Amino acid sequence: MTLHTWLTRYARRRRLVAAALAAVSVISAYLATRPATTGAPTVLVASRDLAPGPIRTGDFHRAALDPPPAGAIGEVTPGQTLATPMRRGEPLTDVRLLASYHLPQGLVATPVRLADAATASLISPGSTVDLLASSQEGVPARHITSGTTVITVPPVRERDAHSGALIVLATTPTQAAELAAAQAHGRLSITIRPG
Repeated sequence: MTLHTWLTRYARRRRLVAAALAAVSVISAYLATRPATTGAPTVLVASRDLAPGPIRTGDFHRAALDPPPAGAIGEVTPGQTLATPMRRGEPLTDVRLLASYHLPQGLVATPVRLADAATASLISPGSTVDLLASSQEGVPARHITSGTTVITVPPVRERDAHSGALIVLATTPTQAAELAAAQAHGRLSITIRPG
């Protein structure tokens, strides 16, 4: 066997070994990244970081989770509202939806509009605020509620910013009535409690 023949056979074998290793690498990568097909339940997970507010198409995608978290949701219907922020990849559960938000006994979800839309960016679900109402310029604001919990803060759209910002609070029915009257005759603002 000449040296040339030996080198040719060696080069062919090296190419075959390299091709086989490349094929094994591609198959391994596919197996590592393919979706699970083990029959695990599929739930909705956030496709990106989400702010509270109306759920839109593309906010969620399906993912197999075994076991799924308690209260995991597999379907959402148009018009549902996210009550709290969510991180990308986080599963959607019933307590994240405003319709399923569990309020303590005797409290109701009360939407109110703050006069200054920028104020809403300073609070988030779970924040504790006091509500103030002012009806006349030069007259001190009236204190309406204390230690009220914010349920959700829908995003402010640019076209709506001039009319204030909507937030949803957990209040008693009496406080809800007072807030409705205050909004009808004046402007609402908040003070934010630390912690």
